[in-house]
Amino acid sequence: MTGPSMPAVADLPLDQVRTLLAVVDEGTFDAAAAALHVTPSAVSQRVKALEQRTGRVLLLRTKPVRPTDSGAVLVRLARQVARLERDAYAELGLSGAGEPTRVSVAVNADSLATWFLDALTRVPREPELCFELRREDEDHTAALLREGVVMAAVTSSPDPVPGCTVRRLGRMRYLPCAAPEFAARYLDGPLRERLPGAPVMVFDRRDDFQDGFARRLGLGGASAARHYVPTSEGFAEAVAAGLGWGMVPEPQARPLLRTGRLVEFAPDLPVDVPLYWQQWKLDSPALATLAEAVASAAARSLRGR
Repeated sequence: MTGPSMPAVADLPLDQVRTLLAVVDEGTFDAAAAALHVTPSAVSQRVKALEQRTGRVLLLRTKPVRPTDSGAVLVRLARQVARLERDAYAELGLSGAGEPTRVSVAVNADSLATWFLDALTRVPREPELCFELRREDEDHTAALLREGVVMAAVTSSPDPVPGCTVRRLGRMRYLPCAAPEFAARYLDGPLRERLPGAPVMVFDRRDDFQDGFARRLGLGGASAARHYVPTSEGFAEAVAAGLGWGMVPEPQARPLLRTGRLVEFAPDLPVDVPLYWQQWKLDSPALATLAEAVASAAARSLRGR
């Protein structure tokens, strides 16, 4: 038995779709009403009408409000419509065209700390763009695209999110590193025997990267003695300070290796992570301009595509 089919876009009143987006962005019906300059009752009625029209529950009435899977589809639609409207206004020279165009992007912390900001500096000044970056692990950035939170993302997934295109950027290489004194104390000897007892740096509780490296050696995982440092720059500095070993992005590791603050304790075991650029399938000058700048910066900084 199949569920109700989604109505055609023409059957979805845009004021209701925009109201749904406002509720998700603002987090509550009252805040959405204030943003839209209508009453909370009007907001509630529009959302209920949209749910009746689609035959689906679109919002989880939590605090803050969250979209269901069906709601996320319509949130993405609302953002895409808004993007196309702004592009059309700009081409027609209508009022508001002189305002900067906001582009939301999900990007992982290591890319943000090493090469991605260079891409933003190379975006042409016309049309004027302003960026809203969402930091998220590269294994999870695609989820923000799927939910309609962002228009584009740097991701480790080559599989396109529905409604998105994929472009390979290159490979980010990670080097197993430690401070020289740390390596001498904990890692002097057969690595499979020594690594389990060595304290390890971890980005956050979802970070499985160091455990994955340990599993490559035939171990069950990295040490239970873990230090959590949730910034890319702080992670590299913590490894150099001797708190634990860690997989450090090559662009961050090389200067520290040259100055002797880091050593590679397993130089024959680097890990390459392929990165991809995913973005909405929209004929948007803003997205096209950003995509070219990102691809160009990636070609200079990442290993070959």
